[in-house]
Amino acid sequence: MTKPPSSGKSTDHTTPAASHDRGIGGAFDAIKKVVQTGAELVGVHPSAPAAEVPQNQNKPVTGKPGLAVSPLAVPLPAMPPVNGVEIAIGQAGFYKHARPDLLVMKFAEGTTAAGVFTRHTIGSAPVDWCKKQLTANEGNEIRALVVNAGCANAFTGKLGADAARRTAAALSRRLDCRQRDILLASTGVIGVVLDDSKIAAQLPLIEETFKADAWHDAAQAIMTTDTFPKGAYETALIDGVEVKIAGIAKGSGMIAPDMATMLAFIVTDATLSAGVLQSLLGLYTRTTFNAVTVDGDTSTNDTALLFATGAAGAVKISRAGDKRLADFRDKLEKVMHNLATQLIRDGEGATKFVKVTVTGASSPASARKIAKSIAESPLCKTAWAGEDANWGRIVMAVGKTEEEVDRDHIAIRFGDLVAAEHGAVSLTYDEAAMSAYMKKQDLEIAVDVGVGRGSAHVYTCDLTHGYISINGDYRS
Repeated sequence: MTKPPSSGKSTDHTTPAASHDRGIGGAFDAIKKVVQTGAELVGVHPSAPAAEVPQNQNKPVTGKPGLAVSPLAVPLPAMPPVNGVEIAIGQAGFYKHARPDLLVMKFAEGTTAAGVFTRHTIGSAPVDWCKKQLTANEGNEIRALVVNAGCANAFTGKLGADAARRTAAALSRRLDCRQRDILLASTGVIGVVLDDSKIAAQLPLIEETFKADAWHDAAQAIMTTDTFPKGAYETALIDGVEVKIAGIAKGSGMIAPDMATMLAFIVTDATLSAGVLQSLLGLYTRTTFNAVTVDGDTSTNDTALLFATGAAGAVKISRAGDKRLADFRDKLEKVMHNLATQLIRDGEGATKFVKVTVTGASSPASARKIAKSIAESPLCKTAWAGEDANWGRIVMAVGKTEEEVDRDHIAIRFGDLVAAEHGAVSLTYDEAAMSAYMKKQDLEIAVDVGVGRGSAHVYTCDLTHGYISINGDYRS
């Protein structure tokens, strides 16, 4: 988790590293138009069921000591190697306790990449570095990624920027490539300059431990207040050739739509141009990483990177709308959705996974604003924590947005149970049935505001005493 010493809040949006959309055909232009207008494009993949956490796993693998594994945790899936990427982890010493806190991914020559980052006005040094280098390279010839946990290297001025540059330089010398071929990411406490000498000291050791099947180690090394490692894996066919897609992510608190305080790294061995990667990453971020919120706060270090090594031997695709990418597009969105919902399942102190869907709005943007208002309302979230189907709080969260709604046609459902309709409590309202539903770990709340056809969904969690405990001693 990337957090400042103070409790200040800010607004966050995403921005692509560079415009790589040139040359995309009319087919994909139509796809982008659908997203911009908010029409239905991609289906929502069902979230994985909550996993039963074995009693001997009541502590995180590498996260902060003393945190019990989230009751909503899901197991890390089997993640076979992806051709063209090797992984190594190290212990640089950014934490007071011993744990892996350094990840290096090494990519095959010719690897392309794309990124989507926070638009937080106080962006971090590694975010600035990635934006600059992806633009300089036009997303081509990316050779490695360096990630550290425990220090965000944000709000650190020129000293932080110099530390980022030296980190890239140290690895580029070992890989015999340019500094701009190295991408960086950091997570941890804001306001502390990265001690890059700790990373440089680990590189000779890391160089001897690269292996292709270390996805589980990688997912654990980037954890902060996460209580379980997060990963997703799929295979897809491109013109008859099987390609792999693997992704890992971290994030638990300071999570809000428009990227949240998260890092996500996805690698495929397909052969895709940087323009294709940028278009697909931006497209699916909207319905995945940009559709989750834990607490409404946003971060300085949000980073999602997508790499294509080209090592599977599939035909090169240079148009995101190419029909041969149909299966790949679906599987990529599935990986991103899986990772995004795992962030919510590891929300700090969370005991409920909640999907909020708003329909009948004047526009998709209006529906999204209303859904976010419900998902981030402390009153709604504490009611869910108390297993109270208090639909009155949902009405409050809808109305305070000042979006267009028809009060006398608002309908609210908890799962299949109708709480309110026609602007009043439902005649079929059953308190006992509602109470029984609220005991579930996975909840669905649907609101129709009765004025149009706009719709949106947001994934969130409840708000418990655990959130206060975790954040009250974050720097201790």
